[in-house]
Amino acid sequence: METYADLIECEDVLIFANAAITSTGQREFHGTAGEQRLSLDFLHRYVQGNYPDLYAAALALDINDHNAALIIANLLSGRAGDGRLIAWRLERMSPPRVYRLFRRLRRDGVNNRRARAVVRDWLTGRPDLAFDAVKYRAQVKSAVRHAHLRLPGELGDFLFAPFSRARYETPVLEAWRRAHFDKSALYDLPYTVAEGFAARHGIGREIFLERIAPRLTRLERLRLTESASRDKVDTEPDLAAMPLARLASYILSLRADARASRRAELVGALRAAAARVAGARAGTWGSVAAVLDDSFSSFGSPVKRRRPLAVALACHYLLEALAGDYRSLWLSRRTDPLQVRPYGPTPLGQRILDALEHRPGLLVIVSDGWDNAPPGLAGEVLRVWRRKLDPGGEVGIVHINPVYDADRFDVRRLSPMVPTAGIRDAEDLPALVELARFAEGRTGLGELRTYLEDRAARR
Repeated sequence: METYADLIECEDVLIFANAAITSTGQREFHGTAGEQRLSLDFLHRYVQGNYPDLYAAALALDINDHNAALIIANLLSGRAGDGRLIAWRLERMSPPRVYRLFRRLRRDGVNNRRARAVVRDWLTGRPDLAFDAVKYRAQVKSAVRHAHLRLPGELGDFLFAPFSRARYETPVLEAWRRAHFDKSALYDLPYTVAEGFAARHGIGREIFLERIAPRLTRLERLRLTESASRDKVDTEPDLAAMPLARLASYILSLRADARASRRAELVGALRAAAARVAGARAGTWGSVAAVLDDSFSSFGSPVKRRRPLAVALACHYLLEALAGDYRSLWLSRRTDPLQVRPYGPTPLGQRILDALEHRPGLLVIVSDGWDNAPPGLAGEVLRVWRRKLDPGGEVGIVHINPVYDADRFDVRRLSPMVPTAGIRDAEDLPALVELARFAEGRTGLGELRTYLEDRAARR
């Protein structure tokens, strides 16, 4: 039988999971960056101090890279943590994020044997460390020095005495050396490095972008699309290859008329990305309804522009792929998902009523939870539905929230009657619906521990 302490522990771990999935320590619509960081720091300290095994196991969940880096830094500062799980997580983080983590370890004076081994193993496992040495030269140099590593061949000379050699055998290192005096060599370098050399040589922006375009990565193409178009250079990203959440963010950044004129292309790309995520689960979820938040607060913040709305749009297409029968209800009552925009209040209660009228097998609510038209209606609707109209739970209801509320140390909930899970990327939706059942009170600490251990064991 679950004790009161077990229930508290289960709730604490779920609150931490929601925070680690949604919060990146950046400004949100209803909270400053400082509030976010302070709240998140408290949660990390609290969970690590009280539940060290579950804190380490959280690396196996679909948490964001910001919180994964915080967990790894805290684990390496102490003695807890599975080295294999840490290594697995580092392999799935972006290189800039990992190098920032290593820089933090150096700043905090974390230089024990475990930390040095983690740095060494990650660097030796890089597919092209010479490329990293050029693109992230200062970060690689700092990590090598902090871990007391001796790099083989030319890399050591390149990092610590770059002009001691008259020539490098490694092509990217030689291109870097030649780019100091040969304009043509800079186009063999990573974009961020080549950009600095282009400015040094006085090469015009339009000429530079036109010649470097074939070497741009998918993310660089996405970031440069708007600025490059002003210079009449085509860096249009490959929509077919883009992840679902990033694709939704890109589409929302387009003007309304551009979305309308490219409707077939954009909808096709969204559905293809959703089908990749759904995989074998496509069409297996039965009857699904979704209440999707496109109110003004879905704008997010200047540093996370339209992020909540992008999550809602991506979830719409993913749920469409997963469901056998699907119905979507946007708060604005728009019927064209491609033309949604952040606007107006948040009348969640009325739209939840509209969705429940059709008695779907599953209702998914994607919202930041700031129900305000009128305030509290959504919670009352869900309370009456669960207690009076559907006490047996024939209609499954899950609230998915993309925004961390620093004041509550959790994502904002609509009702204690309905489980809530934090979300960052729509690709995580199936796993989060599974995780949300632990917040519904039907399963307890034992099942949650087993779930986390199983996730960690599969890594």
